[in-house]
Amino acid sequence: MPPKVTGTWNDDPAHFRRPSRRSFLHVGVLGALGLTLDDFFRLRAGAAEPKAAAKEPKAQSVIHIFLPGGMAHQDSFDPKPYAPIEYRGEIGTTKTKVEGVFFSEHLKQTAQLADKLTVCRSMTHGEAAHERGTHNMFTGYRPSPALVFPSFGSIVSHELGVRNNLPPYVCVPSQPTTYAGSGYLSSAYAPFSLGADPANGNFSVQDLTLPGGVDTKRFDTRRSMLETVNEHFAQKEKADGLVAMDTFYQRAYSLISSEKAREAFNINAEAAKLRDEYGRNAAGQRMLLARRLVGAGVRFVSLTYGGWDMHSSIKQGMAGQLPQFDQAFAALIRDLDQSGLLKSTLVMVSSEFGRTPKVNATAGRDHWPKVFSVVLAGGGVKAGHVYGTSDATATEPENDPLTVEDLAATVYHLLGINHEKKLMSPGNRPIDIVREASVRKDLVA
Repeated sequence: MPPKVTGTWNDDPAHFRRPSRRSFLHVGVLGALGLTLDDFFRLRAGAAEPKAAAKEPKAQSVIHIFLPGGMAHQDSFDPKPYAPIEYRGEIGTTKTKVEGVFFSEHLKQTAQLADKLTVCRSMTHGEAAHERGTHNMFTGYRPSPALVFPSFGSIVSHELGVRNNLPPYVCVPSQPTTYAGSGYLSSAYAPFSLGADPANGNFSVQDLTLPGGVDTKRFDTRRSMLETVNEHFAQKEKADGLVAMDTFYQRAYSLISSEKAREAFNINAEAAKLRDEYGRNAAGQRMLLARRLVGAGVRFVSLTYGGWDMHSSIKQGMAGQLPQFDQAFAALIRDLDQSGLLKSTLVMVSSEFGRTPKVNATAGRDHWPKVFSVVLAGGGVKAGHVYGTSDATATEPENDPLTVEDLAATVYHLLGINHEKKLMSPGNRPIDIVREASVRKDLVA
């Protein structure tokens, strides 16, 4: 192990006092953001650059829109207008551009783009607790007491690596749950979290800007000093890990010093008219930034919006949140389509489970994982398609039940990742990326 180095320093050699390795890189303070850039770019050898796939992948990027709390499928993408009132609820419906398919009355804009979507109405699993359901929908695995599995984004980061000096996996505005992290993989594959909401008027990503008093010249001086210390450690220790760490630091510096990479996070560069089209709110600005990031080269963006755990007053709750989602989601699909990015960007809308078929005594719905809806668009999935159905009261799948394992396998397939590949756990045990899963070819265009 290298000798422990402590102390503080500044750029005046007279004040250089036994610097720590981390202090050289920490040009911005992440604080609550989680990873520092050097932590983030500790990519293992062989995973730093994209790996060749057997076939050209249909999707180059993913935007995963997660609606935490469990969005009611009956009141969004799978209404039951002919069911008794205690099942269908009080929310009306609207026609879509797909013959015979209806959405919630609060999804009018999305309904006009249904010909570009695949709505999966037969999603199913057995976990009615928020944490366990969330684990399912972020990893494709049922929770295990022995192991935390890596999220979709971390697998993508591990398998496909860095593109255009940008983090492969970004969470907007922040990592929503432990299960959106790297699990048993190295923390190098954890998401880069913004830590601030792009809907805020003064939004910026702190770690991508130099702090006051540090100009480019000073920044380069710090970099040279770090290289000197690294060379000293390497000569002393002759350890492969130290050589690898130099590479990780270089990647972090590339992100900080690349104007193009930093500009990817600059939502203020978007035209005011487009920002208005998305909506000047959390849903709109988060989805707009997600589009900006995938357009610049980020491989996987995971964003959250709203709180959908509506055990009471669901009619009012949906009316308060679904219209903002509708505006933003419709703008995202139109924007991706018009820019040509929809073909290469897989958009996925999910929640940890659905809600009970019957409205409860407090005019809400409770947890229900037996059947719920997931929406897909672009990235090689069919368009204008409804996959699977729930029964007449939205109680369980009527046909083609879609498991979390098969959904995950299909997502990886579209990205050119072999879901049967085995990764090594900390105990040196090989584990499938997804276990006992099949690609649902009926979802693929």
